Amino acid sequence: MALSFEQGPIRPPSEARSLLLRVTRNCPWNRCEFCPVYKGERFSRRTVAEIKEDIDTVREMVETLKRRSWEGGFGGSIDRRLVEGILQDGRYSESFRSVAVWLYYGGESAFLQDANSLVMKTPNLAAVVSYLKETFPQIKRITSYARSSTLARKSVEELRKLREAGLNRIHVGLESGSDAVLSYVRKGVTAAQQIEGGRRVAAAGIELSEYVMPGLGGRRLSREHALETARVLNAINPDFIRIRSLALPGGTGLREKWERGEFERPSDEEMVRELRLFIEHLKGIQSYVASDHILNLLEEVEGRLPEDKAAMLAVIDRFLGLPGEERLLFQLGRRLGLFRNLSDLEDPGMRAKAQLMKERVAAQFGGDLEQAIRTLAERYI
Repeated sequence: MALSFEQGPIRPPSEARSLLLRVTRNCPWNRCEFCPVYKGERFSRRTVAEIKEDIDTVREMVETLKRRSWEGGFGGSIDRRLVEGILQDGRYSESFRSVAVWLYYGGESAFLQDANSLVMKTPNLAAVVSYLKETFPQIKRITSYARSSTLARKSVEELRKLREAGLNRIHVGLESGSDAVLSYVRKGVTAAQQIEGGRRVAAAGIELSEYVMPGLGGRRLSREHALETARVLNAINPDFIRIRSLALPGGTGLREKWERGEFERPSDEEMVRELRLFIEHLKGIQSYVASDHILNLLEEVEGRLPEDKAAMLAVIDRFLGLPGEERLLFQLGRRLGLFRNLSDLEDPGMRAKAQLMKERVAAQFGGDLEQAIRTLAERYI
């Protein structure tokens, strides 16, 4: 029987090269109206013994891979050719393949799944993290998702114990700092809890990534969403602010509200304007703003506050200053995966390809390019 261990469905983009280790299953809240993940699934905590058994399985996989390396003439290193062979061999489990890729990229980070691992009792989670570090001393970074409401209930001392065990970074879906928006999308947390939870993480010495969702307030609450989210983040001063633009996948409550005409979905351009207002009001903090998701239109809006703020705003202004047809061409090229930066518009070959695709997409969607752009963006969810 092929070696295998349990893994969950998602992880942050920044954890693409991390070992994925499932410590809880699904989401204990699971009511957010913008999120399609875990719907219909029951939340459960895994036992420390179960998780340690998975860690032991990973260790056995590592030993197997190193043995395969020696047998294949790669001298014990996890060579690209070895990994490619593993990925193409149907005898290996998906989790075995993931360990091979993890080792190929250095094996120095791990991500604890699923949506809110910090809901585990602190001594149990600390025991898991400690065992993971003991088993793989080369791991330098261990991270996890957590809800702000959970963090607000953890004492700073509890969080310090997790840091001492080896937990380096926590990812939090802040989404918005507006209580009106948070209530409308059933986030199950208040702005005050967001601030309290974030501050406790910072006080414990753990890195904090806060995720923000431009567009989540719709057209009606756009300004409040931008300003209140900036206010909350100014009060937290997280290490990272990660941008995740709104998309409305099928099966979500917010999608249903939009289809019923109850939610005014902002366009790409409106979300860019909202993003500008948000960044403009980030003040007195030293966070790194990251636009590290394909759903974001402007990947170049990235940098350290406060020194890179002007440059980020300049990218937004450059886009907004383009003629309407140029903005539309860039949006379409971005959603088709042709463009990454605004300067790509100036590349004759890339531009010609985007123009050709624009004609084809327009024909396919009956000339409704806004609908085409939304549909193309939702492929990346």
